[in-house]
This record gives sequence, structure tokens and C-alpha cells, in this order.
Amino acid sequence: MFWDEAIETIKPADLKILQEKRLRETVSRCANVGFYQKKFKEAGLRPSDIQTIEDLQKLPFTRKTDLRDGYPFGFLAVPLKDIVRIHTTSGTTGKPTVVGYTAGDINTWADLIARNLTMVGLTKDDVFQNMVNYGMFTGGLGFHYGAEKAGLTAVPSGTGNTKRQIEMIHDFGVTAIHCTPSYGLHLAEAAAEMKMDLSSLRVGIFGAEPWSEKTRNELQEKLGVEAFDSYGMSELYGPGVAFECSEHNGLHIWHDSYLVEIIDPKTGENLGPGERGELVVTPLTKEAMPLLRYRTGDITMIMEDECPCGRGQKLARFTGRSDDMLVIRGINVFPSQIEHVLLSIPEVGNHYMVYVDRVNHMDEMTIDVEVSRENFHGELADLKNVQNKVIKSLRDVLELRTTVHLVEPGTLPRFEGKAKRVVDRRGDD
Repeated sequence: MFWDEAIETIKPADLKILQEKRLRETVSRCANVGFYQKKFKEAGLRPSDIQTIEDLQKLPFTRKTDLRDGYPFGFLAVPLKDIVRIHTTSGTTGKPTVVGYTAGDINTWADLIARNLTMVGLTKDDVFQNMVNYGMFTGGLGFHYGAEKAGLTAVPSGTGNTKRQIEMIHDFGVTAIHCTPSYGLHLAEAAAEMKMDLSSLRVGIFGAEPWSEKTRNELQEKLGVEAFDSYGMSELYGPGVAFECSEHNGLHIWHDSYLVEIIDPKTGENLGPGERGELVVTPLTKEAMPLLRYRTGDITMIMEDECPCGRGQKLARFTGRSDDMLVIRGINVFPSQIEHVLLSIPEVGNHYMVYVDRVNHMDEMTIDVEVSRENFHGELADLKNVQNKVIKSLRDVLELRTTVHLVEPGTLPRFEGKAKRVVDRRGDD
């Protein structure tokens, strides 16, 4: 068991002492980065001025655009000869964010993943199939090293070849899997079509995209697993930043390694527990690429209640990204809102695509959604009442008129990595 009770259940007063010690060390490392040298000078600060958590408010935010502007190695705090690995983000616009790791970083990151896997009950008796990309994306190697450190039998299957993935689960007696929730549902569909028994599975770890309780219930029912939510991003090592315990009520963030704030995305004002806003993180143990007040763009809140498992504060499940927000005719729309509505309607399936166009200078949103297999009997024209139900449900939640097209089961794209369900074509004009 990879279980560090002293750290995972540390008392608040002791945690603050540890956090502030590591914050001072992080600020000292940041003094080696040109970007932060300039920011300290502009703010009239010296690194020695940051001694406490409260002092953190004196510092400006770090944004993803800053990291891209520093491409490729502008944010490294150590010489390149001390970097043992490089990852990049999976962003689709502009240059990627480059993240470097020292040997110490790789070890710390593996420790954090191992903590998460142990927290959800995995042991050396488990066989763990890692169905995410092993390339520049951090999910593959991140979970792989953590699984090995926790003593699991790791199966590095990567992405693709769903038929082979299912055969490996069956043949190797796989007990735990890691993939995106959308691929987990695709896996269940494919296994059912193959009539393949996946009864060895007991734990499913799903991340890289927001997902709902409805999706959790479907994953658990169709795959026979207990489903756990995982959160992370490359800039903060990768996966393993926050993770659900068996209570399934929020994600524990490892406060000995990450100092968190919640801010109003528009004003930058700090928000208190129970107030939903953008997550800002200062990692406290990174050697190669320390960051100060990094704006993640992810929307969540610090939960007020204590978890029965005895670990520290939790973050609420993520509801989307501040930079994923669509503005349709002046109304703010998060893709997660659309997903929540569609998954609450049993007549439609788990697969949909959202298209945003500008027609005659007006924003128009069109949603293609698959009818569930149980409700499709050969004619879409017979499902006008279902189409109207979807349109009304979306209007009630979004306060916005949408065009909805029902399509046959199995006709929309399936995604092995992060699902790309929103296509904004307004910039194509």
C-alpha cells in the first residue's frame, strides 16, 4: 500500500507550515526564470518578500499564453542538462506548452499518482490497463510510472484498436482501467457488440474531460466498474493533481504539493469555500518548471465539508473551462451544460456534436445527438416528440433557442482521447 497517513491527513496548522516552507522554496526557484524576474521587478518585489500564503496575493497570475510565449524552454528554472524528460500539452491552437521534468520531478509525480491509485483501493494484486496516449501527452507515462510505483501490474496498451483493448482486458484479467469517459462508453458499446465478457473489471479511472453523474452511472452499469474522477494538467506535472476517494463527493487535491485559490474569472478576485470560480494553482514541489499562481481555466470550488475518509479539503467536480465558454447571442454557454441536459434525457445517447455558426450576422447553435439504441426503431421521423423534448430542455437550461438534429445510433465520431464535441465555425467567415 502506498499510503502516507502523516501527509494525507495532516492537520491544518502543520499543513500551513509545510506549504509556506515549500512556497518560499518555489519562489526561490522561480527567481531563475526570466519571466518571473521581470514580474518581480514590475511589482517592486524581491523573492524574499514572499514568506507566507497571504503574501502570494502580491504576485501576478501566470497564464497559458505566458507559457506559450516562452516556447520552448523559457520557463525552465534549471539547465537543460538537468532535464530528463519533456512533455507538451495537447492544445490545438498556437504552439504547445513545453513542460520539463528533473529526475526528482518524475519521482514526485509518480508518488502522487501512486497515492491516488492506493486511495481508490488498488493494490499489487491488480492488473491496470492504461488506455491513453503514451506520446507527448502526460496521461500515459504519468499513470504508468505511478502504477508501477504502487506495485500494480501495468498494461501499457495506449490508444486505438478497441477490439485488441477488449481482448487484453479479457485475456489478462484486467481489474482496473484508465481512459477518457467518452472512450469508456465506446469501449462498453464495442464489448457488447463483440459479446465479450469484461467481468474481471472492478475499477475505472476517467479523466481529461468533464463528465456527469449520469455518465458515471452509465460507465458503472455498462462496464461493471466503480468509476473514479481524475484531474490534472501537464503544467502541474500531468494527471494526479486531484482525485476522487470512495466517497465520490469531490476530488482530493494534494495540498502538500499544490497551493490552490479560486478566483472570479473576470475580476481575478479571490473567492471563498463554496463559491464557484476558476482554479488557480501554485505547485509547491516542481523543480524544473515552478509556477506561481497559474490560471488553469478550469471551473470548480473548494468544498466546505470535511471528507469522512480523513484526507484534506476537496474540490467540487469540474463543470467546464472558463476559456471553453461560448457566447451565443450574448448568453454565456458552457459545453458541460449541454452535456448535462442531453444525458438527463434517456431517449438520446451519450454521443453528440455542437456546431456554432454565424448566419446573417446572428449566432446559431446546432446540436446533432444520437438516439439511444433502445429507442431507435428504424425511422427518425417517428421521434419528433423526442426532438421537441430535447429542444425544450435545452431552452429551459440555456435560455437559448437551438436547432437539434436527431441522428441514428453509431453515426457520430468516437474519440479515443479528449472528446472534441464543439465546433465553433464563426471564425471561418
